[in-house]
Amino acid sequence: MKITSIECYLGDGAIGGFVTIKMNTDEGISGFGEAGLAYGNCSEAAFGQCQDFAKLVIGMDPFDTEKIWEHLHRHTFWGMGGGVVVTSAMAAIDTACWDIKGKALNLPVYKLLGGKTNNKLRAYASQLQFGWRKLIEKDDSLTLLYDPKDYYDVVKDAMAEGYDSVKIDPVFAPTQQKGFGEVFGTQGNQIRGCYRDHDLKRSVERIAAAREAGGDDLDIIVEIHSLLDANTAAILGKALEPYRIMYFEEPTMPCNPNMFKHIKERCSLPLATGERSYTRWGFRQFFEDRTLDIIQPDLANTGGITETKKICDMAQVYDVGVQIHVCGGPIATAAALQVEATIPNFVIHEEHNANLLTKFKNAGTHYYAPKNGFYEIPELPGIGQEMSEEYMTHAKKVVIK
Repeated sequence: MKITSIECYLGDGAIGGFVTIKMNTDEGISGFGEAGLAYGNCSEAAFGQCQDFAKLVIGMDPFDTEKIWEHLHRHTFWGMGGGVVVTSAMAAIDTACWDIKGKALNLPVYKLLGGKTNNKLRAYASQLQFGWRKLIEKDDSLTLLYDPKDYYDVVKDAMAEGYDSVKIDPVFAPTQQKGFGEVFGTQGNQIRGCYRDHDLKRSVERIAAAREAGGDDLDIIVEIHSLLDANTAAILGKALEPYRIMYFEEPTMPCNPNMFKHIKERCSLPLATGERSYTRWGFRQFFEDRTLDIIQPDLANTGGITETKKICDMAQVYDVGVQIHVCGGPIATAAALQVEATIPNFVIHEEHNANLLTKFKNAGTHYYAPKNGFYEIPELPGIGQEMSEEYMTHAKKVVIK
């Protein structure tokens, strides 16, 4: 089997502007992959990088996933430590190859990775500072929440669907209300050096409201999006200890892993990070320092299925749990489910509230969502998902042959 062409797609919009590829072969089997940079400010770069790397794999056998991954890693100069734009394009190509392998063998990818160790996947309702179903489906948009009472209500909304775990960023919305675009444009309310008392009080009140709404049986994940530095993260972590936090995600940026030691020495919350760490080499020091309790590799950014499975296996050696970061489109979600089904150190799946938007629901040929807080593993051949004709018709398209 040979790769004959790769169609590269860039969707429209900051939310839902997915970067995807469709890989075609001489046997008429096609596979889909995703570069997970639809949000933030790198989608055009990832779109271009997918085109650059597509030229390098035309004529190769998609069954040779290790060979292709090493080719893009070793023979492109920037593959060795080139950053997320490079590894996201590698992820798109790798995932498409796995999708083709599964379709050719008429097997779901999890079978090719060794089979299920998890028959169903517990999920949490993610990013509740932007609302949940009642608020989102009302205007088909995300809404930034400020008042602790709104955090109480949105937790109740998620729990009514069967979720027993939620994730909230109590820092993203500043103390004083501003326009959604203004706050989102700076990636949230960033606090460094010292935590002013009124800001700390409001952050804690939001989590306290979530705990009150959920009672003792709710697991709460606190997400920070790296908005704090190590000093303010440690202060907030200490203040949140009474609220029994499941884990403290991205308390600060992961560029200097030693800063996680600083936080861990000053608060008892389990720590997590990973969406901005790429490949095995990006996680190595965290494992050796044993500063993380949970890793969160983003399959669509860290090199695809091939590399993510290796990262998860490394984590198991250090007794570190895995929650794959899922903030992309339907291809990234489907691929994550296939890997999560196989890994013994799986902890929980991220169900992002953006999946409640119409644009997300219509982007794939299938719409997967948890039932009563749990995902069933797709049993279709390959990753079990393709981009919809509606999405591909309206997206920017470049074909590499």
